[in-house]
Amino acid sequence: MRVVFQETPEQVGVWAARTVARRILDYKPTARKPFVLGLPTGSSPLGMYKELIRLNKRGKISFANVVTFNMDEYVGLDPDHPQSYHRFMWDHFFGHIDIKKKNANILDGLASDLGKECLSYEKRIESYGGISLFVGGIGEDGHLAFNEPGSSLQSRTRIKTLTDDTRKVNARFFGGNFEKVPKLALTVGVGTIMAADEVMILVTGFNKARALQKTVEEGVNHMWTASVLQLHRHALIVADTAAANELKVGTYHYFRSVEAGHFDPDSILKG
Repeated sequence: MRVVFQETPEQVGVWAARTVARRILDYKPTARKPFVLGLPTGSSPLGMYKELIRLNKRGKISFANVVTFNMDEYVGLDPDHPQSYHRFMWDHFFGHIDIKKKNANILDGLASDLGKECLSYEKRIESYGGISLFVGGIGEDGHLAFNEPGSSLQSRTRIKTLTDDTRKVNARFFGGNFEKVPKLALTVGVGTIMAADEVMILVTGFNKARALQKTVEEGVNHMWTASVLQLHRHALIVADTAAANELKVGTYHYFRSVEAGHFDPDSILKG
């Protein structure tokens, strides 16, 4: 596991975006062999999306041969609902870049057969040979996507009942009304994320500090699902200094020291 620290959430977003761009450029995707990218919603990736849009508009990176799979979607929300993840992605990212609409995959929370929709999603991922890079965030309780504490660490895309804690956190997006937050969601599984060639998780803010500490310093535990990243062959966490607040001083300095000589995110702007 790599842990990269940046000073601010904005710097986390820029660093992550340039890492995504570098992976795509190095892959040299074509229409027949697209780069497959897993993506999150929420506040954590907004800075990354902003920087990727900027790089796309400057001609530094193209998404014409990129296929995306989003982590999750609420059950029961129309794609045009202001708080649906379909709407989020098109408002904050897809609508501003050169991605083909057919290549942007998001779970259908209105599917007549939700179980079948989940199975179909896994098959679509498999049809592309799997996901090259899965980007995500973690919840305050360490959950990945909507894989709440106690989720199977080998789970695949499925229907999940959301905990009250998760619904309370997300109520801010629904005018502060807890009752308006859907009780069910469709989500990729922990196993789906772990099957990706590389996983990059963005962690910002003091409220995520305990989750980062559990993920990095303690053992693998299904009550802190993000801790499973310890078992991934290419796991990368990008965190701001606020999120590092509960790490041991030695842990923080260790990861800072091993980053010397690693990838320079500004290299994407050179040449």
